[in-house]
Amino acid sequence: MPAGVAYSPGASRQWVSDELTRSADTLAARGAAAGGTWPASLWRRSLYVIGAGLLALLLVIGLTALGPGWTRARTAALLAAVLTAGLLAGAAWLNRARGGLLAPIVGEDGRLSTGRAVAGAWTLLAGYALLHLALALALADGSAARDRLLDGLGWSGSGAGPGGAAGLVVTVAAVWAAALGSRAVVAHRLRSGGLTKTRAARPRGADLLTDDAGRAAAVDVQYVVVSAAALLFALVQLGRRPEQLPGLPWGVAALVAVSAAVHLAARLVDGGRPAVLSVVRVREPGDLHTAIRTGDDIEVRGTGFVPPGAESPELLARVVVRIGAVHVHVPLVPVPGGFANPAATRLTVPVPVDVEPGRTELRVVTAGGAESAPYLLDIVD
Repeated sequence: MPAGVAYSPGASRQWVSDELTRSADTLAARGAAAGGTWPASLWRRSLYVIGAGLLALLLVIGLTALGPGWTRARTAALLAAVLTAGLLAGAAWLNRARGGLLAPIVGEDGRLSTGRAVAGAWTLLAGYALLHLALALALADGSAARDRLLDGLGWSGSGAGPGGAAGLVVTVAAVWAAALGSRAVVAHRLRSGGLTKTRAARPRGADLLTDDAGRAAAVDVQYVVVSAAALLFALVQLGRRPEQLPGLPWGVAALVAVSAAVHLAARLVDGGRPAVLSVVRVREPGDLHTAIRTGDDIEVRGTGFVPPGAESPELLARVVVRIGAVHVHVPLVPVPGGFANPAATRLTVPVPVDVEPGRTELRVVTAGGAESAPYLLDIVD
């Protein structure tokens, strides 16, 4: 520590914080450079996954044909799988610089979007089923077979039958409405300052089931579980009746729609802007009980100072307390396993000498850029 700052506890603390901030920024820059190669490797893995899925479907079709023999329906299913795999491989190649097949479901914050992933899975199922029926219709022999396939494309009056397309259409519409609605809600709340988000270094599979801080999110878990169960039900329907669109009973479709609505509603209440509840003077042992003056340390108490996903050192160093016209960067105070300052509910900063005595406004600016409402603070001379 330089001798010029060693005499002052506040200056020493600020020097340590500045050194930690520089080290954190350097480490974050190196991590970003090292992680920049993941999209190129990920799109190749997408091709492996597509090929493995195609081989698995071919194996299933071949095993089920051992008894009754090969049929035109199996030929149509195989051709539809090959065409679908080709389209997915082309999409992965076109988005190779952004992660291959993961590119459409990665949100603007760099995390996997649960809503987009669920909507994409349902769209893939519906597209494959429709393509399979189209190929089966082209390969059908006889008017009776073609009429039966055309009936499988029809809209069931009750929607409860296994061949009705109503349940499938309602389900696809519900999941896409939830995905688009979630994106619109988040974008609006970000613009209005009612929500704070930080960008992740790279997407992870756990993003589908967790919040921005990496904690399990009950809303996302229920949405993925319900959608996966309904998708499995639809796949079984498609396998049992390949001449029809997979029919979802109204009960299953309603369950997915309710799950999607809960997922959308959570985006309306998650997070929020920081809020300052109180400000107190930090009293060292032996100090007198006095009012806040310039040079004193103050403790800002409230909520939302460190939004989810902003716990890394380089993001914590961006938290700022604005006292009047002076911007005070919150010093980093390391403790075993993390940092004691700043915290989600408490910040400790010094009052600079540039702050004029009198009543002034205090605001907290988070690493995500959200600013709290003003809090009136009295500083005596």
